[in-house]
Amino acid sequence: MSRRSGILEFAVLGLLREAPMHGYELRKRLNTSLGIFRAFSYGTLYPCLKTLVGNGWLIEEPGSAPEDALAASLAGRRAKIVYRLTAEGKEHFEELLSHAGPDAWEDEHFAARFAFFGQTEREVRMRVLEGRRSRLEERLEKMRASLARTRERLDDYTLELQRHGMESVEREVRWLNELIESERAGRDQRSGPEGAAQQDNDSGETGGLPRHGGSTRPDPSDDTAK
Repeated sequence: MSRRSGILEFAVLGLLREAPMHGYELRKRLNTSLGIFRAFSYGTLYPCLKTLVGNGWLIEEPGSAPEDALAASLAGRRAKIVYRLTAEGKEHFEELLSHAGPDAWEDEHFAARFAFFGQTEREVRMRVLEGRRSRLEERLEKMRASLARTRERLDDYTLELQRHGMESVEREVRWLNELIESERAGRDQRSGPEGAAQQDNDSGETGGLPRHGGSTRPDPSDDTAK
């Protein structure tokens, strides 16, 4: 399985955990809610759905209204198929949510993981955020070293492009720092006996995201941050 298809399967399972959907609804949610899938076709989505059904993680059901299916049949059109997450699919998605290794820190995978942080345990969120920050700090160090070596050979426009890329990475690192501090603050507030009991009952709570006023959070899938 390619990394791209693995991310798509993860996102589809996550969206269907919220509610059953048909293919058009899924594609719309992937396009609008998860920016990393801004440009992909049904030719990409339906093979993914077929694979997930074959693995037993999804089941296909007819549309909820029988008259709609009958009308579609009389009109010579196929009734819409609704995809529903199975118990095995939910268990598999929860297993994927628990992973916090290097793959989860990469640009596209991190964006998909972050979109489902509301369903992810606090400790896993912390590991993913800290890993992503570490990965970007390494990238930033390499970018600075490269710029220092080549600065004299670059024209003004290429130099400005390099600076823009560095600023994008620096902005995301600052954003990650704020998120990590918010997660830590939420954990510390729950460290007492009553808080610990509440945390056991609600391990996926966000812990209070930072407020940015009118500022804009960086898009983790922004090409300028690569």
